[in-house]
Amino acid sequence: MTLPRAILHADLDAFFASVEQLDNPGLRGKPVLVGGTGKRAVVAAASYEARVFGCHSAMPTATALRLCPHAIVVKPRGKRYRELSEQVFAIFESVTPLVEPLSIDEAFLDVTGSIRLLGPPESIAKDIRKRVKSTTGLTVSVGIAPNKFLAKLASEMDKPDGLTIITPDTMHQILEPLPASSIFGVGKAAEKKLTALGIRTIGDLARAPEQVLVARLGSMGPYIKRLAQGIDDRQVHPDRTAKSVGHEQTFGENLTDRQLIRSILLSQVEHVARRLRNKERAAGNVTLKIRFGDFETITRSASLGKQTDSTEELWQASLVLLENWMERSFHPVRLIGMTAGQLSGAEDIQPTLFGSEEQAKRSKLDHAADEIARRFGNDSIRRAASFSKSPSQRANKPEINPDSRS
Repeated sequence: MTLPRAILHADLDAFFASVEQLDNPGLRGKPVLVGGTGKRAVVAAASYEARVFGCHSAMPTATALRLCPHAIVVKPRGKRYRELSEQVFAIFESVTPLVEPLSIDEAFLDVTGSIRLLGPPESIAKDIRKRVKSTTGLTVSVGIAPNKFLAKLASEMDKPDGLTIITPDTMHQILEPLPASSIFGVGKAAEKKLTALGIRTIGDLARAPEQVLVARLGSMGPYIKRLAQGIDDRQVHPDRTAKSVGHEQTFGENLTDRQLIRSILLSQVEHVARRLRNKERAAGNVTLKIRFGDFETITRSASLGKQTDSTEELWQASLVLLENWMERSFHPVRLIGMTAGQLSGAEDIQPTLFGSEEQAKRSKLDHAADEIARRFGNDSIRRAASFSKSPSQRANKPEINPDSRS
């Protein structure tokens, strides 16, 4: 007998802001904005105390401070966020191998195959919430439903620190009165078009003739109608099946120090290579992403010629791309990122006929570094070149927005 699907959506509550309040008791109960304070700074996260005033993520910090002048602005701490995120995802992965990260602080979990061993979905969700709290001190809201759309919707219904269940029996009762804009993909433009048709709620949308929706919304029409009816056949795709693994950073001020840019890129390569090895994946190419102060963005890619998870090999390929760009058309850097693509299983790594001894040494070094990172944190061991030491580098110290899981 095929069991009905049981999908969880787990979402850490106001993650960055909650971490800051966790680590600094003086911030608890106060409106906190995580982000920069420069002219172009944006809010990475707002505590629930700040959200009362209309503050939210992706809002310019200046706008948020106008709404809530007494808010406390705290600079992001990417290392700390990643440390806690990895602890939380380890809990997720102890429950089911089917974990699909959406960002550093949320994921879908398909626990259908875990029910016989761990009990009903509600018990699994309660256990996850209890373990996250005891391990990290953070709260996580969880939605339980037969599919991804309903699970994500459920997790947002009782925040913070909530647990909401949507079943096939309660689905329509819950969905029908909600505004149509509750459906992901129904933005302001689509909402305006639906309102012109007299469609204001999900119930209205579920009953609307499909041909009318196609005429107004194109191919998106049938898709959102299916969601409004509670139908979503998308599968949970674990991180292991990802087509690429990447890491990028945005800076509060444009970087002009080339050595600092190199050191940041090396740190990103180390992070990506470690994730590849942890997931037993190997990459066939690398892509360099650079954004300038005017938000123009370029990418440069190179094939590795073979599959690898070696930090050194990924670094040398990435460095070549960076040096070629610097030599030809250097501009101050607003964002830099590195992605390893064309992923396959680590079993596809082929030893070279010549230099296999050197390859073995690099592999041993990488795995030793991975073990130290697992025990003491990702930044506990890094190559010397990934540290900035010169006065000019310290003067250009970047204001970093932590990346999301990819």
